[in-house]
Amino acid sequence: MSERRKRKLLVKILAFCLMPNHFHLLFYQLKKNGISHFMRKMGGYVTYINQKYNRAGHLYQGRFRAVHIKGDSQLRNVFVYIHTNPIELIESTWKTDGIKNFANGVKFLEKYRYSSYLDYIGKRNFPSVTNRELFEKIFKTPRNCQKFIKDWILHKTEIRNLKDIILE
Repeated sequence: MSERRKRKLLVKILAFCLMPNHFHLLFYQLKKNGISHFMRKMGGYVTYINQKYNRAGHLYQGRFRAVHIKGDSQLRNVFVYIHTNPIELIESTWKTDGIKNFANGVKFLEKYRYSSYLDYIGKRNFPSVTNRELFEKIFKTPRNCQKFIKDWILHKTEIRNLKDIILE
């Protein structure tokens, strides 16, 4: 019987959020071109789905695009942007008009199972997928992370230039 070779990781997944027609990923690249290689491997999944369901084309909204994170502030904003993205499913204009029902938005996020947010606030969801070391150093506790995200939803005070963190 042959021994399986230990896989060499290309990236650490720091945060993710799956939406109905797209997804957001925050990676820490471990190898040169690691993100591109990882995304190419994910393309194999698209091929599988297309063949299985006799379909063609992109599975998600379009091709992958990337932004290089340039500092701690941008890193925190991207992290929160990824995790607050599902609010648009219940309040489509919240990013531009502000949140109309804060309590519903927070409750929705805390039940949304398709992101790494629950793991960051201490509810086990996908603990083996995300690498939380970096954000545990930043936030220290799940409660601090939760507070930071709630404050961001209410005020969005740290965002200086939204186009630096999003690719929509």
